[in-house]
Amino acid sequence: MQMTPEIVLAIFAIALVLVLARAVQFRLDGFATRVATLSRIEAKLDLLLKQAGLEYDPYKDAPASVVEAVRRGRKIEAIKCYRKLNPVSLKEAKEYVEGVQRRAGIV
Repeated sequence: MQMTPEIVLAIFAIALVLVLARAVQFRLDGFATRVATLSRIEAKLDLLLKQAGLEYDPYKDAPASVVEAVRRGRKIEAIKCYRKLNPVSLKEAKEYVEGVQRRAGIV
């Protein structure tokens, strides 16, 4: 059987797909390991906070309308709500909302 350019190209394409699939699987395995580690750390922190009688509320002191917008992923709406309630600049409102997002674990 003669190896035509089409057959060589097909073999190369299959090999490339297999290599890429393995690389993706390797990355997913690493990601799953990191998620599991972070979940264990979070559970331990929750237990420590509970044992110490402390409560962590990332939305503490944040206006309800801002919290609702942040929870829905509506950052611009949250900034507008904050500015409506407080006489601050756009930059200050943006920094405030981003701080609320960071504390809540929303990127």
